[in-house]
Amino acid sequence: MSPSATALVAIGLVCLVSVVISLPGLRLSRTTSDFYVASRRVPPWLNASAIAGDYLSAASFLGVAGLIVAYGAQGLWFPVGYTAGFFTLLLFVAAPLRRSGAYTLPDFASLRFGSAQIRRLTAMIVMMTGWLYVVPQLHGASLTLSTTTGLPGWAGPLLVVLVVLPTVLAGGMRSVTLVQAVQYWIKLCALLIPCVFILLRLGRDSGSGSGSARPGGVLEGLPPLGEFWQAGLLPDALDGGGAGLYQTASLVLALMLGTVGLPHVLVRFYTNPDGSTARRTTLLLLGLLSAFYLLPVTLGVMARLVLPVAQGGLGSADPDGGPAVVGAGVADAALLRLPAAVFDGAAADLLVALVAGGAFAAFLSTCSGLVVSLSGVVSQEFFAGTVRGFRIGAVVALGLPLVVGTVTSQVALAGAVAMVFTFTASALGPLILLGIWWRGLTESGVIAGMVSGAVVSLSSLVIGLALGEHSAGAQVFLYPALWCIPLAFLVTVLVSLLGREAPPRTAEAVLARLHLPEAAQPRGW
Repeated sequence: MSPSATALVAIGLVCLVSVVISLPGLRLSRTTSDFYVASRRVPPWLNASAIAGDYLSAASFLGVAGLIVAYGAQGLWFPVGYTAGFFTLLLFVAAPLRRSGAYTLPDFASLRFGSAQIRRLTAMIVMMTGWLYVVPQLHGASLTLSTTTGLPGWAGPLLVVLVVLPTVLAGGMRSVTLVQAVQYWIKLCALLIPCVFILLRLGRDSGSGSGSARPGGVLEGLPPLGEFWQAGLLPDALDGGGAGLYQTASLVLALMLGTVGLPHVLVRFYTNPDGSTARRTTLLLLGLLSAFYLLPVTLGVMARLVLPVAQGGLGSADPDGGPAVVGAGVADAALLRLPAAVFDGAAADLLVALVAGGAFAAFLSTCSGLVVSLSGVVSQEFFAGTVRGFRIGAVVALGLPLVVGTVTSQVALAGAVAMVFTFTASALGPLILLGIWWRGLTESGVIAGMVSGAVVSLSSLVIGLALGEHSAGAQVFLYPALWCIPLAFLVTVLVSLLGREAPPRTAEAVLARLHLPEAAQPRGW
């Protein structure tokens, strides 16, 4: 079997398993609560696996390793920020949001303020967030399918849609929960197995002092295995000052606060039975994420050292003897090319196929979560929350991203997702964090903060992309989180304090509902 056929079989198996697992949801899901939040009966261990499957997107599976290849140690800030975002959720959001009893973020906004205007604004921002996040997943599918099988780029996004739609339509959240949980473990194994085999191969070659095991001596001249981390990361460790420090601080802030506004992550906390199980879910989730992120970082270090000197690799070696630093867009394919740079024949084909299958599990799980969250919003806002409206919402949620994903070029996956995190932190952060923790928040204040955060963050990113990454001052616009997120919160607080409008009369009661344990709440809440 040819290498491309082997990869295609692996991708097909992942897609088939995803659809088959979702089929019982068609029989079990009957009520609105089943479709939206799986009847709020998902136990912590299952929900933690499902959230991990949902959260670990194209940027995590392919993008983190690509960043290590392109930028060395600077790329480590992405997995750190991704994981730290759930500490923010654990401390400030998970339990109160579950106690709200909401199905969607617009539901929460309506409960907190009783305002149709805020509800509509929240729904618009949630839809924009979902569409912006789906597009990088479709780009990742295009990259994976074209790199491993040679099929045209449009086939990847189309395949994702053909798998995700039946999964969601079959049973909504009840179907998606089990699928995403299984897909997390598929992704973990798809990186763990190649990582173990590649480490064993490089360890054997470095121990024997021979680099001629592969044609052309691809492994010749690599450092001993014990020095891989130092050789692969430290030469490009982040500069402690100037633009590098600003970029890193802005990135970490975006990832930490952006998680709070991701609709496909927040909706999963609504599926827990109560606030305490939501917190336990988050603790388990932190362990699952930490275990996963060790793998793309390790593989990225190996790819950074192996691929530049490999025939047909990502680039040529640095003339001074160091590894080449390549563009992030090309480096996203590093994980897919690494096994073939270390192994020959069937071993290389099987490992590449395994990575390709895991990558597709990442695209499918994240897209499924996004479609569920967006379908709930569409159904609640335009179809009175019916199951029929939920299914129509699923088609709407994928339609525009499919068009955009097939006609636009691939972008650096991790960078694209970081831009979405900046947008969500700026546009939804004031509503969620201040709405949960500050009784003085007013309707005018939250509207001003959300609108200013959305407009400023999007405008900044558009200006940065227009200037180009290497233009003077472009980093300030491409990484605006350090100033646009505080600006959104500041506008929210100032308008709430200085405006004539008083906080909602129900603020005290709503905050009590959000923060009191379920056992201490009055009956009927």
